[in-house]
Amino acid sequence: MAFEIQEYMHDRMPLVDSALQKLVPGVDEPPTALHGAMRHLLFPGGKRFRSMLALAGAEAVGGTPQDALPVACAVELIHSYSLIHDDLPCMDDDATRRGQPTVHVVYGEAVAVLAGDALQSLAFEGLAAAAVAGRADVLSLALRDLAVAAGSRQLVGGQADDLLVDTAKMTAGEIERVHARKTAALIGAAVVAGARLGGASARQVEALQLFGNEVGVAFQIADDLLDASEDEPSSLVPILGEAGARARADGLLTTALARIEAFPGSAEPLRALARFAVQRTR
Repeated sequence: MAFEIQEYMHDRMPLVDSALQKLVPGVDEPPTALHGAMRHLLFPGGKRFRSMLALAGAEAVGGTPQDALPVACAVELIHSYSLIHDDLPCMDDDATRRGQPTVHVVYGEAVAVLAGDALQSLAFEGLAAAAVAGRADVLSLALRDLAVAAGSRQLVGGQADDLLVDTAKMTAGEIERVHARKTAALIGAAVVAGARLGGASARQVEALQLFGNEVGVAFQIADDLLDASEDEPSSLVPILGEAGARARADGLLTTALARIEAFPGSAEPLRALARFAVQRTR
């Protein structure tokens, strides 16, 4: 029987939402506009895909979803901050996100910038608070994983590259390297950091890092295929064609799944999330 990934996500999402509600200041706390802007994209969230990966990463190595909640929240906050900044007029200049006006449309560009800044800071504040409360050694590694993934060599560097790319002059490999930084780094860090909190061994961490990176690139290719009619920058579709891009995403998924083939049955949610990420139709 196929694993019911939608049911898994539906069951786990309230854990993340409840923890985020406690972590993010309420709209009645000054400065109210800033806190409203921070919450605007976060609630209701999207699929919580990255935070689900953190929970599933912990479960894959024998841990519980609760073990990985500090990482799941941090990943969601970092992802939301990056989306707020991506949507800005100086970046992608998007007016809607998840079926509603983007943060800068509602609150203004300056407040949107500050909301993104505050969400990023809050991500690390939450992890640091969890480290003080216990398991400091493992949480410090998870904090490092996410900080590296969110920095200039990874996510932010990928965003910078994305602004400058000329797909017509790039090879498929060069575009994939942008994907690896802008998208896959945070996805890989979510899996690995969640697994660390679940008690992963060094060998499991190594396999999961490779798994997460490959799933992350495949995830971005799947996004490009869904947006193939919108002339997205740094997309493989114009270079490989839709059939070629789909084959590349499927190949990455196959390789990623092979890396965790020997993991126990508790890793099935992680496998199912990977399939969902690459094979989704929206």
